[in-house]
Amino acid sequence: MFDNKVIAITGAGSGIGRALAVNLAVRGAVLVLADKDAEGLAETKRMLGNRPASITTLDVTDTAALNGWISAAVADFGKLDGIINNAGLSVVAPFADCPAEDFDRVMAVNFTGVVAGCRAALPHVRAAAARDGVGWIVNISSVFGMMGYPTQSAYNASKFAVRGLTEAMALELAITDPKVAVIRVHPGGIKTNVARNSKRIALLPGQDPNADFAADFEQAARTTPEQAAETIVQGMIRRSPRVLIGPDAKLIDWLVRLFPVSHFKVIGNFLGGRR
Repeated sequence: MFDNKVIAITGAGSGIGRALAVNLAVRGAVLVLADKDAEGLAETKRMLGNRPASITTLDVTDTAALNGWISAAVADFGKLDGIINNAGLSVVAPFADCPAEDFDRVMAVNFTGVVAGCRAALPHVRAAAARDGVGWIVNISSVFGMMGYPTQSAYNASKFAVRGLTEAMALELAITDPKVAVIRVHPGGIKTNVARNSKRIALLPGQDPNADFAADFEQAARTTPEQAAETIVQGMIRRSPRVLIGPDAKLIDWLVRLFPVSHFKVIGNFLGGRR
């Protein structure tokens, strides 16, 4: 399935992005990897050994640089079969306390970067699918793209936006380019650096200011990046329009579907027990 397929991955310097690179490389893919973290990206490349891969230090909010990255990949490898828009970040703050520049930065990385990645990759993925019968646009949303959560308004907004964009693209390409699989991914708690690297600006009244939220998140997270990557790759193989990762994502999906209004009370009760 992935032999000699050229796959671009953003956020490949750690976490799910790195695990995807390793997983797909073992399956014979040619990797085009990008991350803002040059050291992390170099470590990912080292883990791939002699398997074919290029690495580029890239901030996905730099659209010109992102376009150049995709163009260079096509020039180097002759095609692009898919892109996985994975780069992301979060800030911790109620909306009223979140500075505009922090909110906008989250939106720029998590959503605008995905839009730019889709725009740059789509013509090449369409051509590859028309020629070889398969192509992929994979956008990483979140369980926070299915429900709101306090202190995560920027992250929620960005991940809901990714969900909407991907759903619309899937419907459009099903008509114009049915060989292109458009997949939205909703990870639950994954043991990655996202929580550890989150900028904590402000909390809700009653929350413990000394709490180690990253440690709490890591303790609650039940899914490893490697497990997440395998689930995503299986979704690519099956051309699944939606991929849920982890038992928590499946539970939240069920909760939101069955209780579209009252699930907020469940979340509120959960938060009340942790203050």
